[in-house]
Amino acid sequence: MWGMEQEHSALAAALALQCDWGADEALMESPVDRLAVRDAPARAPEAARPAPEPTPPRPIRAAPVTLAAAPPAVTRAEALAAAAPDLAALKAALAAFDGSPLRETATNLVFGEGVADSDLMLIGEAPGAEEDRAGRPFVGASGQLLDRMFASVGLARESNFYITNILPWRPPGNRTPTDAEVALFLPFLRRHVALIRPKRLVLVGGVAAKGLIGGKEGITRLRGRWHQVDIPGLGPLPALPTLHPAYLLRSPASKREAWADLLLLRRTLDQAPA
Repeated sequence: MWGMEQEHSALAAALALQCDWGADEALMESPVDRLAVRDAPARAPEAARPAPEPTPPRPIRAAPVTLAAAPPAVTRAEALAAAAPDLAALKAALAAFDGSPLRETATNLVFGEGVADSDLMLIGEAPGAEEDRAGRPFVGASGQLLDRMFASVGLARESNFYITNILPWRPPGNRTPTDAEVALFLPFLRRHVALIRPKRLVLVGGVAAKGLIGGKEGITRLRGRWHQVDIPGLGPLPALPTLHPAYLLRSPASKREAWADLLLLRRTLDQAPA
């Protein structure tokens, strides 16, 4: 009995001491297990915890935009050529056409000249240096030879035929036109022929012959006989390939073949109905 009283007195003294220190209320309903608290991992207070990383906003994906590709140069050439109602409009379309770098390296557009309603049309390959400076077809040394050749059978550009080239721009260095360049300007040439409305063509040189007749045969095999060339709006036209005068200046012995072509042309014209 005495022991219990002594224990109560000790507890009362301890409680009084806590009150003196300011501990005037209990914070928990049950005592804390100090052993369990000691063995548990330390837990950081809420305020000390690092803030979670903000979630970046989800990017909004715009619908893919499809840019319309520019039509190929040949397609644009066909459209421009078909839309030209006359020679003046065709010349303006050629001058504005930017599908070939030849326009940037040449000096002048070489379109064509002669009798615009002639029954005979001559087609060469491309302007040379003299033609580029003058803006006229066949005015250099080879052009002067061509004029003499046709004058020998009674024909002249001033009164009997119209003359132009497949390419309206001079290739740099007077090089031979490429197949791609010929194909690019063929729509303009075919429209040129359709506007002149000739009854016969003379294809001067291998480039013009191959470009309009096609195939793999060279000019030496194509010359000397008439071929058929299809022109949209006109249908098939007789075409006579012949050697280019620039080649004849380098190979005078071939003038005999060119003379034979001119005689064939003259006979055909004389036999044609009026």
